[in-house]
Amino acid sequence: MELRTQIKKLSLWIFLIPFIAINLCLFISVNYHLLENTIFVVDQIGRSQPTFPYLDGGVSISRTARTYPTYLIFKPSMIFSSMLLIIYWVKTNQIINSYQNSENKNNLFKTFGILSAIFLIIHSIFLGVKFEYDLYKFFRRFVLLGFIIFEVVAQSLLVYRFFKLKSVIINYINNYVLILKIILVTILVVVALASLPIVVTSGNVHFKHALEWNYFIGVILFYYLTYLFWKN
Repeated sequence: MELRTQIKKLSLWIFLIPFIAINLCLFISVNYHLLENTIFVVDQIGRSQPTFPYLDGGVSISRTARTYPTYLIFKPSMIFSSMLLIIYWVKTNQIINSYQNSENKNNLFKTFGILSAIFLIIHSIFLGVKFEYDLYKFFRRFVLLGFIIFEVVAQSLLVYRFFKLKSVIINYINNYVLILKIILVTILVVVALASLPIVVTSGNVHFKHALEWNYFIGVILFYYLTYLFWKN
């Protein structure tokens, strides 16, 4: 009971903190004039025309978050969320083990989940740091891609494990939310595979930006569903 409550609380914060952070960065980027003549004057690169990137892809998350003052919001938020993610995967591993009657077993979803959190920390630290080296640019793309791949794999493995344990945990979960989690993870996997040929080629900038915003929301939505998944 206590472990389920802890996981519910962690999940809610893991959803809320990144969601608020990226949208606050977007608000500041679009409404940069509100901070004129203050110590928080928005860097020219971080300024954007009015846009709703979830639909029009007018700006990327990176552009809204990597310059002053928005990186003061984005970086701490992502690093703190990553710490919560690590705790989440550790505790989720514990609760799965308790239902499987196993001890100290490191399930694969825990490994991939922790790796995704570590990659997000690295990405957040290096966001906005400029080095004109091809190897460094490859490193940044590799880290970001690693976060996405490991996160989606971890979520997929966890949902599969929940499905296998359904008969055991049915009294402790909301079955409708489990179905929603399965649908969400399926969409994330299908969209990732379908959009890969477009993402790896040049052009289609607005599509890529819109995909970035919506995909990130899809990834963290998993944790809001987790909050709803476990019964009190």
